[in-house]
Amino acid sequence: MGERSDQPKKEVKEFEPPEDFAANATVNDPDIYRRAEEDPEGFWEENAKELKWYREWDRVLKWEPPHSEWFIGGKINACYNCLDTNLEKRADKTALIWEAENGEIRKYTYKELLDEVCRFANVLKDSGIKKGDIVTIYLPMIPEVIIAMLACARIGAPHSVVFAAFSGDSLATRIGNANSRVLVTCDGYSRRGKVVEQKNKVDDGIKSCGIIEKVIVVRHHGNDISMKEGRDVWWHEVMKDSDISCEPEIMDSEDMLFLMYTSGTTGKPKGIVHATGGYMVATYTTTKFVFDLNEDDIYWCTADCGWITGHSYIVYGPLANGATLVTYEGAPDYPDKDRYWDIIERHKVTILYTAPTAIRTFMKWGSSWPEMHDISTLRLIGSVGEPINPGAWLWYHENIGLGKCPVVDTWWQTETGMIMISPLPGVTTTKPGSATMPMPGIKAAVLDEKGNETAPGEDGYLAILNPWPSMVRTVFGNEERFIETYWSKWDYKTYFAGDGAKRDDDGYFWIIGRVDDVIKVSGHRIGSAEFESIMVSHPSVAEAGVVGKEDELKGEVIYCYVTLRSGTEESDDLKRELRSYAEKNIGPFARPKLIIFSDDLPKTRSGKIMRRVLKSIANNKDPGDLTTLQDPDVVEVLKERTRTLESA
Repeated sequence: MGERSDQPKKEVKEFEPPEDFAANATVNDPDIYRRAEEDPEGFWEENAKELKWYREWDRVLKWEPPHSEWFIGGKINACYNCLDTNLEKRADKTALIWEAENGEIRKYTYKELLDEVCRFANVLKDSGIKKGDIVTIYLPMIPEVIIAMLACARIGAPHSVVFAAFSGDSLATRIGNANSRVLVTCDGYSRRGKVVEQKNKVDDGIKSCGIIEKVIVVRHHGNDISMKEGRDVWWHEVMKDSDISCEPEIMDSEDMLFLMYTSGTTGKPKGIVHATGGYMVATYTTTKFVFDLNEDDIYWCTADCGWITGHSYIVYGPLANGATLVTYEGAPDYPDKDRYWDIIERHKVTILYTAPTAIRTFMKWGSSWPEMHDISTLRLIGSVGEPINPGAWLWYHENIGLGKCPVVDTWWQTETGMIMISPLPGVTTTKPGSATMPMPGIKAAVLDEKGNETAPGEDGYLAILNPWPSMVRTVFGNEERFIETYWSKWDYKTYFAGDGAKRDDDGYFWIIGRVDDVIKVSGHRIGSAEFESIMVSHPSVAEAGVVGKEDELKGEVIYCYVTLRSGTEESDDLKRELRSYAEKNIGPFARPKLIIFSDDLPKTRSGKIMRRVLKSIANNKDPGDLTTLQDPDVVEVLKERTRTLESA
């Protein structure tokens, strides 16, 4: 880090907020940044007062680096703020529209969702769960995952949602770390028309941890499963006679709301602890500001509740704002590549929040798919999960936003709990590929190894300089790892995000990607994400995964795995062109040793390219656990193509 790299130039196209959008936006006064900077505690306190508290706080913030406490003495319940507070004005408003991969649709009003949540809260109580007990949820994107999360929050039982595509062994690791006695799962679910045997994964996985006392099983797919007597019960049977009345538990602001496991580059998954009050204030506020929610909006975040985006911007933030949510169980290309656009047209979605990997996949498939549908109801589109390259940003703006929708490119993490850097759509001039500016109340910087701010255009480490309400409180059961991972790089009061970044002459933030995803060629360093962004800016390239291959002479050489846009033919001429393109845009050292064309890349079901798998393929090593991959078969295809090209 710290080496000068090509910074975004002034000729980068800029987009002002549309006049009609800005005129009616929730936030359209840029003075909000000044007010929040002058009095950050006052800013957060002002927004906290829009939520319902059983008891207001005595003090907004106690900051003893690296530990913070927010709204000290305040008493609150997250579920109450998501559901009960909406009953007076929105009891009959649709809270949730759920669509299955097979086309089934279920809708819940706020009153109906509250009834189901209370029923399940009582089921958990009857299962021996009390305040402070951690409940593990291992469900796909079906309504029951949201119901179970909110039921846990209602009774003060922290939830640990495990992504449904994880293996049984991964599930067992998380159960064991959380010491969870109750598991909520399902029989199976559909992915591209094929059944995923979820309960079988459970049965295989939990043999090793031995602490699960009860498994509550949703009958979803209807596949045959075995039920262990005395341990396993059907969701529908225990819900049948359960009471629809359940008083919410009064929680201290600093009580744990949930545990979310995130993978480190080494070691076991980290259990990120989020507290109730600060998290609710942060997600409520950022949802309102970034997505500009109106009463009649239909909001669709395509994430999964197994990830932090699903927690913050499917469940807690939007429901606390009284939104109507769309959720979808299945794959974006089932039964065909227009499924997302079909959903938007039928449900009249107005706000779409999705991932850059999905956007690049849509680019690969071509604009003819969205053009088949009327998606003109969209008025705001967003991006989350990783840096979005300018080409994908522009394609998204033009083909999905139809040139009229503001694009909110958001940077944040599991650990931050809330969006940290993002445009405010009624205020911020956007630049394709830049997450723009920190949110009001957030102080961010790009620092060098010694903790000094870098010059404009110079690579460095992204850092957060002040506390924020939804910040990670600790790593569950491992305080030492919490301090070492996030706070030890500089002064124990500056948060180290683990991402590289740079700022341009206007102060805009450009996120480069994980600093541990760096390729070192003959002493030169280049981030994989930055390299990939260059490659996908070529008009023939839809997606790219760039990794280092160990090399005795150079340290590493570059292997570039590429999927081409629809209608583009593979050829040796195109490979030569792409090598020259990388050399021209990055430098001579960046000329790829191999370019491997493929119809697909190893991706998680949430659409993220698994560089770990690509790196193992390039280096002819065991790729390890592939259970989270969307299509594990692509690994063998890439192995064969790589070895064939190496021997040619």
